[in-house]
Amino acid sequence: MKKTATELCSLEQQDYILAHRKHHRFIRRMRIAVLLLFLILWEACANKQIIDSFFFSSPSRVASCFLDMVRDKSLFAHIGITLLETVVSFLLVTALSLLAATLLWYSRKLSEILEPYLVVLNSLPKSALAPLLIVWLGTGVKTIIIAGISVAIFGAVISLHTGFLQADPEKQMLIRTLGGKRKDVFCKVVLPASVPVILSNMKVNIGLALVGVIIGEFLAARQGLGYLIIYSSQVFQRLPLLIQTHILSTYLPRYL
Repeated sequence: MKKTATELCSLEQQDYILAHRKHHRFIRRMRIAVLLLFLILWEACANKQIIDSFFFSSPSRVASCFLDMVRDKSLFAHIGITLLETVVSFLLVTALSLLAATLLWYSRKLSEILEPYLVVLNSLPKSALAPLLIVWLGTGVKTIIIAGISVAIFGAVISLHTGFLQADPEKQMLIRTLGGKRKDVFCKVVLPASVPVILSNMKVNIGLALVGVIIGEFLAARQGLGYLIIYSSQVFQRLPLLIQTHILSTYLPRYL
């Protein structure tokens, strides 16, 4: 009995869905396999002393330290503070960049005046701004949030403004021909057409906001993941005498 065109199409769709699911399962398994292989090689090299576990640690030591911090609940407090600061910075960056890009789109003269300044500010090394922010604003959560904003805001404005300018000019002309004002062009053509750009920009901004917050916590915090990192590095820097003692006790007897 011959199958109808609908049944054949349905079978092709099912085959496509099965192949699609199989592909994604394979990708997930390979990602997990690569991570596990990396951890196993790291642990083996540390245990076989191919790498110095004193400097490079090992997954088992990292896991042990992680569990200790989970038991005393200190890690959750630091994560919570950093997460709060990152979310606030991200939301402010999103709102401010949308507002600024909208103003630049509305005023061509303003965009031409401010464009070189935005490019220069975006090219500045953002980590260099953190000490200045501390001098101007002091230490505290406010300074850290502003540090998170400063990392992402200029690039976000440039990216969004560029996306607004790339909206379909024929649709904009159509709105104007039908009697629409500039506000109607923006709300009905430019903004809907820029949704992919806005979402892509938000994906980048969440990571940049986290980087900025961590940089701020390096210098102006008493809690958070950035403070935890810098505190740990300072503790590690107090060990040169122990390292020298370890080297002398290990290698000097061979030459005596």
